Amino acid sequence: MNKKIVDMLFSDMCCSECKADFTEDSVFVLRKEKNLNVLQIVCQNCGKTFGIALLGGCIEKDKNLSSEDMALQIQDGPDAICYDDVIDAHNFFKNLDENWQKYIPENLKKNL
Repeated sequence: MNKKIVDMLFSDMCCSECKADFTEDSVFVLRKEKNLNVLQIVCQNCGKTFGIALLGGCIEKDKNLSSEDMALQIQDGPDAICYDDVIDAHNFFKNLDENWQKYIPENLKKNL
């Protein structure tokens, strides 16, 4: 995979764990196929590992695009799951009655 493309994709990204910037040494190509590249991104600061699959040809389509135009935008996601969430889920499943299948849509019941 082209180093310039990797730099453009990950230059504005940081680790979700420790917020350290990814470096050139953070990106490892695990597998390359015709229209698929599987990458592993490892934070050089805390060691957290991320996996990414890029679909489509990883070639530069427009030479006039700046790295800012091509950079991925980081957005805030939901809060991390906490112990209370796990307990709530456990209690939900524990308290289902014997007719729990009534909550499953008809088109999905055939797969049970």
